Amino acid sequence: MSLMGTPILILKEGTQRTTGADARKNNIAAARAIAEAIRTALGPRGMDKMLVDNIGDVVITNDGKTILDEIEVQHPAAKMMVQVAKAQDNIAGDGTTSAVVLAGELLKKADELITQKIHPTIVINGFRKAYDEALKILDEIAIPLTIKEREKLEYIAMTSMNSKIVGGDREKLAKMAVDAVLQILEERDGKYVADIDKVQVIKKAGASISDSQYIAGVIIDKEVVHADMPKLIRDAKIALLDTPFEIEKTEFDAEIRITDPTQITAFKEKEENILREMIEKISNVGANVVFCQKGIDDRAQHFLAKKGILAVRRVKKSDMEKLARATGGRIVTNLDSLTSGDLGHAEAVEERKIANDKMVFVTGCKDPKSVSVLLRGGTERIVDEAERAFHDALCVVRNAVEDGYFVAGGGAPEVEVARRLLEFSQKFAGKEQLAIKAFAEALLVIPKTLAENAGIDTVEILGKLMAEHEKGKVWAGVDIYNEKVADMLKLNILEPLRTKKQAIKSAYEAASMIIRIDDVIAAKRETPKPPSGGPGGEGGEYGAPPM
Repeated sequence: MSLMGTPILILKEGTQRTTGADARKNNIAAARAIAEAIRTALGPRGMDKMLVDNIGDVVITNDGKTILDEIEVQHPAAKMMVQVAKAQDNIAGDGTTSAVVLAGELLKKADELITQKIHPTIVINGFRKAYDEALKILDEIAIPLTIKEREKLEYIAMTSMNSKIVGGDREKLAKMAVDAVLQILEERDGKYVADIDKVQVIKKAGASISDSQYIAGVIIDKEVVHADMPKLIRDAKIALLDTPFEIEKTEFDAEIRITDPTQITAFKEKEENILREMIEKISNVGANVVFCQKGIDDRAQHFLAKKGILAVRRVKKSDMEKLARATGGRIVTNLDSLTSGDLGHAEAVEERKIANDKMVFVTGCKDPKSVSVLLRGGTERIVDEAERAFHDALCVVRNAVEDGYFVAGGGAPEVEVARRLLEFSQKFAGKEQLAIKAFAEALLVIPKTLAENAGIDTVEILGKLMAEHEKGKVWAGVDIYNEKVADMLKLNILEPLRTKKQAIKSAYEAASMIIRIDDVIAAKRETPKPPSGGPGGEGGEYGAPPM
């Protein structure tokens, strides 16, 4: 900037500034590049991505959030697209790829309108009206669901896993997901709440995905502390202790003077008696299993083994809380206050060897409020992807039972919303109508991409879809396996309402934010100086010699 020919410096030297149409086009291009990168991963026929980090670790996935988490995005507008995926994952747990692809298409449509000299504010206002109407339409067409409709819940879980590597075992995993969510379900103020953090997922490579199992209890990734302890306890009465089975050391330096060898023996005997008394207290209240959050002294282990008590030490706090919820026990911090009423109960506690690791299974808990799933797979990468798929399944089942509504998939909701939005746009005149139409057309990117990834002619299939919806067939969608239009409801391709609504919400908010930006001011990047005496010596930002 200059005043009367005199330059006035406002920004720090090296700062880059892009304004107006250039800034907007750069941001839109960067955001769309992210959307295009994961677009081929959408749907059951979507492709996987291999992501290699800077230390050579490999991740193979088609999960939108995982892909965007693993790639190192530099452009600030592209980072906003990563945040779209994170927001979608946090709220809905599924539909991350759809949300990002939809955001990219909204930006493409907005760019076309702005190129036609329509002001960004008018575009955003039109998008806002279309967005509000789209959510209303979804609410209107959504189908009610109760927790008794278990079969539909399983279909919802299977739909979320259709595109994953676990697709062949989706029926078994779907049953496990529904079992887990229905077990931890709570009713609060007349509404159902399912906290999926109460579902513990343990993954171990070395077997088939079909060997995965649901446990009505907890799996502790530890082994029994002493070789002479029983490895299986039936009718387990479980003490949960947050106190050490060790002789406490003094908090200050102390010196004990011993003048007679018998004093050493007496000192050791006193320590043993203290430990023995601690074990007696546990035995007297009827406990035959001990889970301890702290350490267990070697001598205490011996005494526990003699009493036939199975013990596990240094159990994580989170696992202790899961044990309390599953067994009905209470975590005790003072051994003197332990009573039989504090004990948890389970049909069995058993140490099992899974792959090369020993783990303790607490099974057969009565009405547990924390459950576990052991996921298996041939390799670490397959198990990792199975875990991501199972997490999606848990999330969609949770969404369905909490909200009590679902819709069909296969692009059917998007086509129906697009069709009704085109009718809705007729209520408006001028440029806002164009923006609402653009929003409607952007929604069609979902069925279009599903068809593309399955190798189906998109022009033909979209034409047929719109024709079917004009006839009132709300759930007509893309049947990618038979390459035709079909009723998704009859094919049991089902999704929770929350997933669809949140995808539109996340995409709209990200697109609106990026469209609003018309000025990008980027500070000069600081580059780390190479060590003195290193090759090339010190240099400027691009390696040039310092001025």
